[in-house]
Amino acid sequence: MLITTKGIVFSALKYGEADLIVKCFTLQSGLKTYLLRGVLKSKKGKFKASLFQPLTQLEIVANHKDKGTLEYMKEARLGKVYQSLHTNVVKASVVMFLSEVLKNAIKEEEANPALYNFLETSLEWFDTHSSTVNFHLLFLLKLSRYLGFYPDDYQQDAPVFNLVDGTFQDVETNPDCINDENVVLLQRLLGTDFDALSAIKLNQTTRSGFLLMLLKYYEIHLQGFHKPKSLAVMNEIYNS
Repeated sequence: MLITTKGIVFSALKYGEADLIVKCFTLQSGLKTYLLRGVLKSKKGKFKASLFQPLTQLEIVANHKDKGTLEYMKEARLGKVYQSLHTNVVKASVVMFLSEVLKNAIKEEEANPALYNFLETSLEWFDTHSSTVNFHLLFLLKLSRYLGFYPDDYQQDAPVFNLVDGTFQDVETNPDCINDENVVLLQRLLGTDFDALSAIKLNQTTRSGFLLMLLKYYEIHLQGFHKPKSLAVMNEIYNS
């Protein structure tokens, strides 16, 4: 079926000498994987490799067979021209990290307009703002809502957070309960929007610790999820 859809690039992997295998989360069809032949060698081809940088927003015309196999992309053009995401060193590192998280976390080959809209608007906010040092933390927290395990804010003032149940409680009931500064920061971030992030000041130790807690939360709730390889780059960027 020939469709026209928005899409966000999650990854582009070199295949053979000149081909790319590109994973995109599309508005119309969810996660799709495309084989693009000759992209890396042809200077006059219809696709440029630069179109498929991580988290690039595209307008795609594609033939979807919807059989779980590689799909055919007929046309692609930029749907959104970023101002800073691929040129600012820090933001580019965050983009690499988040694209790896999204590739690991999102597997559904069906439309999810709410999730797509969240990704689109969040990335555009990140692109156009300068005070973004904690963006990835709030992004991952908000993303968990669309993946089905956003923390339950009932008893939000309780001192313990249960990573397995996603609930706040008064006492620890399993080894995956936390009762430290991460709980306080989690309580503060719940209900916060991106525009309020600049008011939250964190040192690198606190930021790194909270990120590790969030990634553990993802590992508990998403089968097959693992810490991104680019986590080391993230830590290096924010430690410099």
